[in-house]
Amino acid sequence: MAIARHEQGTRADLAALASQVHPVFMLPPLAASWFGAALAPSLSLAAGVVHMVAMFCAVYTAHVKDGYVDFYVRNEDDDHPLTMGGCRLGLALATTGFAACLGWLWLAIGLGAMLVTLPAWFVGYLHAPQLDMHPVGATAGYPAGIALSILGGYYVQTGTLSVPAIAFAVVFLILLSGIKVIDDAKDQSYDRSIDKRTVAVMLGRARARRVAYGLVILALVGVLVGATAGVFPPSTALAAVAFAGVAVTTRRLEPRRATEVLMRGSYVFLGLLFLAVWFRPLHG
Repeated sequence: MAIARHEQGTRADLAALASQVHPVFMLPPLAASWFGAALAPSLSLAAGVVHMVAMFCAVYTAHVKDGYVDFYVRNEDDDHPLTMGGCRLGLALATTGFAACLGWLWLAIGLGAMLVTLPAWFVGYLHAPQLDMHPVGATAGYPAGIALSILGGYYVQTGTLSVPAIAFAVVFLILLSGIKVIDDAKDQSYDRSIDKRTVAVMLGRARARRVAYGLVILALVGVLVGATAGVFPPSTALAAVAFAGVAVTTRRLEPRRATEVLMRGSYVFLGLLFLAVWFRPLHG
């Protein structure tokens, strides 16, 4: 079976499969898994690694399926490194790896660990062409994966969920949904042509932009309220202030550039939250 479209051989096949690892979108779910683990009172390295690998497999599934749909189904992309058979192989490998991780989590931690991790695969596999055609699915699919990664990362460490873990998951769901609304605006014309109902298509760019920044503000206010109420460590407020500064600079940028800045800002936001949770510099 041919795997790579343009070249032959083992090296070409491996390179084609590796091409579906997109670091910009892959690293945040993996970091979110460890962020969830950092919220736990104690850390099991084995559980953390297995859950992280499961998130990798779920996101890889999303990347391969999305590329397959965009090139072979929608004719949206000009090129794709994998053949149709290569795409199916990539999906099979990622799904097998994810299933193996689920099995380990079930046996080592319990059924709950498996159940809290499982939805991430469905979010990835169903992203295209099912979820991304609807304004909610198109907007909240990737953010939901991040939220699930936080919750799963915490659960596999503790065997339960907590208010802070759930609250952080909600914050990232809302914040990243705001960024996704802005990101979708750059493809408004094309999305309308294929009946893809993103928020920008439904509301227009100007109103979608207001919705997007409203979501960002809501998420940051949630962090400030959580820090004040004692749900989050007090120093998490600094992360909210830092990201607010980044968001202000993007108000007049076009969608593509605004998305790039906001995504990089979200990495800083997550990093500052991680430091606040792990070291608690203002605690007590």
